[in-house]
Amino acid sequence: MTYVDDRGMRKLNREHRGKNLTTDVLSFPSSVEKGAFPHLGDIVISLPTADKMSKKFGVSRRREVETLVIHGFLHLCGHDHELDRGEMMALQAQLERELLEEEPLAMSLKRGRKPGSKVKKLKDGSRVVVTGRAAAALVRRERVKKDKKVKVKKVLLKPKDPAPKRGPGRPRKEATSPPPPKRIVRRRRPAPSRSGVIG
Repeated sequence: MTYVDDRGMRKLNREHRGKNLTTDVLSFPSSVEKGAFPHLGDIVISLPTADKMSKKFGVSRRREVETLVIHGFLHLCGHDHELDRGEMMALQAQLERELLEEEPLAMSLKRGRKPGSKVKKLKDGSRVVVTGRAAAALVRRERVKKDKKVKVKKVLLKPKDPAPKRGPGRPRKEATSPPPPKRIVRRRRPAPSRSGVIG
């Protein structure tokens, strides 16, 4: 059994499983040659991740590591909780009760992800966990998409004849009929005199 930090665990996980993120425990089954010393394989545990998980569960780090050892051992024996129908996790719970004489810890929480990290879907369909600036950029992109959807919905749902807005104060008197037009009075010009004198 080997203990590593999150960086070392992430490297192993990327090299052997193609997942660029840290995790709590990895199992490496051995292929024993004839005449060699028989052993099941190696278990690698990330102590920083075990620390984080123990705080989430409210137990000691030792208690969390015990659960991880049992989990890794079952993987070495050929069990795989990603492919079976819950048999491995049921067996793990039974072993924790029998060997540790304690109630089993849940393995269903998201384990090993850094706070603020995001899962990014690549063009080929695979997913990677991103942190820092890449995670912040992903959040911004999602916000922009959401804002565009909201704007489109607002435009589509906008009422055709909105009620006129009124400001504070007394309500204005609404005119029932238009005021009558003003009467234009034209003045008459005086008629020219017919004296016959040409000026």
